[in-house]
Amino acid sequence: MLDCPLEYKKGESATQLELTKASDFANVLKQEEKEVEELCNEILRVKPDVVITEKGVSDLAQHFLLKHNVSVIRRIRKTDNLRIGRVSGAVICNRPEELEERDVGTECGLFEVKKIGDEYFAYFLECENPKACTIMLRGASKDVLNEIERNLHDAMSVARNIMVCGNVIPGGGCVEMSVSRML
Repeated sequence: MLDCPLEYKKGESATQLELTKASDFANVLKQEEKEVEELCNEILRVKPDVVITEKGVSDLAQHFLLKHNVSVIRRIRKTDNLRIGRVSGAVICNRPEELEERDVGTECGLFEVKKIGDEYFAYFLECENPKACTIMLRGASKDVLNEIERNLHDAMSVARNIMVCGNVIPGGGCVEMSVSRML
């Protein structure tokens, strides 16, 4: 898991190149390819199956990683990165050079990608000690989806309250029903 781009690092300010021959352009492309390959070799050194980054990944980096049978997920949210780290046991690194074998998450048994509707979703399954999960909600419209999300939040809060304090007071008019039965 990374918090850095897997792309050729452009100059901090506007960089200008003066190319006089056609071979100069080929040399620039070779240098860029070499830099990206070194970046990927730093990642491949720790033998991952999946690489996840919050930033972009160049086509060249994807090519080098795919040659070694490594899947890449790019541009995910920070919160999703943290949750994947909790289920897989991985540590988020800021630079590929800092990666160590212990940073690679080994607590997930299966990674797969499924297409639902028009979107692709990545699944991390068969985790040893998961500390996070995802609940996917779908609705016909944004209003329906927002209502489903509010109802789910309410239900989870009720379940949490029951687990924390253990006391349950029936609601939904059951007190009135009991009083009417007694009368």
